[in-house]
Amino acid sequence: MPIFELFSKRQKKLRGEVPDVYQYETLEQSFRVQVVHIIRDTIGVEQSYNNTTNGVYKEIHRVLCKEYGVFSLKEYSNSNFESVFEFFLNEKNHEKCLDIIELAFRIIDTYVREREWDFRNAAGVSQKPDDAIDELNSRFKEAGIGYQFESGELIRVDSQYVHSEVVKPVLRLLGKNKNYAGANDEFLSAHEHYRHKRYKESLNDCLKSFESLMKAIHEEHAWTFNKNDTAKKLINSCLANGLVPEYLQNQFSSVRALLESGIPTVRNKEGGHGQGAEVTSVPEHLASYTLHLTATNLLFLAKCEEKYS
Repeated sequence: MPIFELFSKRQKKLRGEVPDVYQYETLEQSFRVQVVHIIRDTIGVEQSYNNTTNGVYKEIHRVLCKEYGVFSLKEYSNSNFESVFEFFLNEKNHEKCLDIIELAFRIIDTYVREREWDFRNAAGVSQKPDDAIDELNSRFKEAGIGYQFESGELIRVDSQYVHSEVVKPVLRLLGKNKNYAGANDEFLSAHEHYRHKRYKESLNDCLKSFESLMKAIHEEHAWTFNKNDTAKKLINSCLANGLVPEYLQNQFSSVRALLESGIPTVRNKEGGHGQGAEVTSVPEHLASYTLHLTATNLLFLAKCEEKYS
């Protein structure tokens, strides 16, 4: 068992269990320092001869400078690591801090993972990508910050129970089946919009993901459907083809109504059509509800498809 895990368990016992309540806009200094430690332990420390590690920090700095419209994150610095992480430690805009975390861990999850042998020999490296991501997510929970790094994205978490029991299983199911790539991409996009408070766009991508999954299931089993079919038609076709076992349809007579009146109705009423003369806004709690409802329905249909196969 890693030293961090042992230490973390002891600290949790001293403090009590992490509450299932989160905030999203305050990143305490201690949490930021912990994140810097995780990144440095996984990518390594800058050294004049270490082109592998130096190149990663240079790329992080380049991408952030371009995004924020500046030439450098810190004046008079010859160290990309120092420029990025002093900016991270002192920045008041929490969204920029989350940008840095997401960018760094995307690189850890892809580039560093693919070249793990090169980084294993880099100075200061003591942690593998999987361990780094696990520790980041644990630190988020301990700090009461409502985000988790999943499938290459920072996902906003409203309920840890729903996230662990529904959202994570859905991401695993969609991610491992190449036929579900479209549904997976749209579901992640819905989370990205939600994180940035673009709630109408989040609702639209929820419905797209729901429909894409049903279309993928139709294609998998060569069921007849039209590319322009609405969610209602796709649901009816799934049920008519026995995707949901008959005994479940009989026992839960509301399955059809539940699926039909959930995501499509919310999206159509709140985010799917022209808003008219008045500017309409989608409240956060409705977007959150729709995201969780989408996750639940995706998980239900994907599990039904597994049993059907």
